[in-house]
Amino acid sequence: MQPVLTPRLIPLFLSLAFAGSASAAGFQLQNQNASGTSVAFAGAAAVAEDASTIFFNPAGMTYLPLGHSVSVGGTAINRSVKFNDTGTSRMPVINPLTGAPTGAFHPLGDNGGNGGGTGLAPGMYYSYSVTPALRLGLGFSVTYGSETEYNESFAGRFSGRYTSIHQMNLNPSVAYKVNEVVSLGFGLNYAKSEIEFRQNAPFVGAPLGVLEGDDTAWGWNAGAMFQLSPQTRVGLSYRSAVKFDLEGKQTIAAPLNVDRGITAKLETPDTFSLALSQKIGDRLELLADATWNGWSSLKALEPMVGSGRATAPVRYNFKDTWRFGLGAKYQLNDAWNLRAGVAFDQTPVPDEASRTMTVPDSDRTWLAFGARWKMSPQTSVDMGYAHIFFKDVSTARAVMNTTETATLQTVRGDFKTYAHLLSVQMNYNF
Repeated sequence: MQPVLTPRLIPLFLSLAFAGSASAAGFQLQNQNASGTSVAFAGAAAVAEDASTIFFNPAGMTYLPLGHSVSVGGTAINRSVKFNDTGTSRMPVINPLTGAPTGAFHPLGDNGGNGGGTGLAPGMYYSYSVTPALRLGLGFSVTYGSETEYNESFAGRFSGRYTSIHQMNLNPSVAYKVNEVVSLGFGLNYAKSEIEFRQNAPFVGAPLGVLEGDDTAWGWNAGAMFQLSPQTRVGLSYRSAVKFDLEGKQTIAAPLNVDRGITAKLETPDTFSLALSQKIGDRLELLADATWNGWSSLKALEPMVGSGRATAPVRYNFKDTWRFGLGAKYQLNDAWNLRAGVAFDQTPVPDEASRTMTVPDSDRTWLAFGARWKMSPQTSVDMGYAHIFFKDVSTARAVMNTTETATLQTVRGDFKTYAHLLSVQMNYNF
């Protein structure tokens, strides 16, 4: 016997997990380095001040000192996600044999407490100058990372109660300085994704359903930098989509006792960024960027059990998004460089019906500041803080039966979200 509702856990699990990024809209984790936090990552594809340029634009390695360049850092992300119920309907108790309501209802539940928490996004980068024109590099970072958990009595527990995503990225890269104006870079991306999702099934006793999946996949990124004058630098960068064929298992607690293998396809979006670095005088540098994210590639997710389709696709109808950033750096003296920045990220979620439970993604605005301390000619330390203001949004998320012919429950509520980011990074050249 196969329970009626359980296959729908799979696409919900995948979607909600990747929507949990705290720093960038959609599923991305912006914090690939600490040096960018203090300027809200404005102009990242045109900044080449340390080895973390490997991620944002590998062409920037040609601007690093000769020899070895190492950058190691991390960002602590504290995120608050609070739900306020505004009229969630009660979930009927479902007969697992027939898929029909029994006439009884599960308790409505509460607001679920604070679904956010604190996590760490590390980043490590290394670049080596084979010749003054040719550079090799290797980067390691977490491109997607989030964990959201509500309490057991959350009113939206049948739509999503817990999500965890850890996606690590290894990025070998090469860069070549064509002439005094043009530098080019290219990198490969080897990504490993691990995901877990939990939600309650609407059967007697509301047993907990768990989905776990993982996969590794390849992508690529490329970039170019143009030093148009001693004061003006333009950067272009592109990062490809990465296609995962997730494999894992689905389990549902007693009395259903389900334990079976699942597969699902997931494609993270490609991105393109245009960035500018403009120096004004000897002390001030202005940064700006516009970054496009191809989220419209994710319209639906389809879970598979064995060789057949487990259920109809769950539709999200994500839209492409833009990010805009503006920042400034000021050279106070030989040791201290002060920084600040603002940014705006669009959400790919098109409407209330598409907004998920575990991470209610919304438009967000960054305010950031920090500094670089040059300890010696070879060593510097970056420190940055950012506060992310999320737009208050609502959800009207339907929980459907497996044939998508009837709505069992609609979760209605408002979300208030914010995040604090604190970053530290050490850079060393030798």
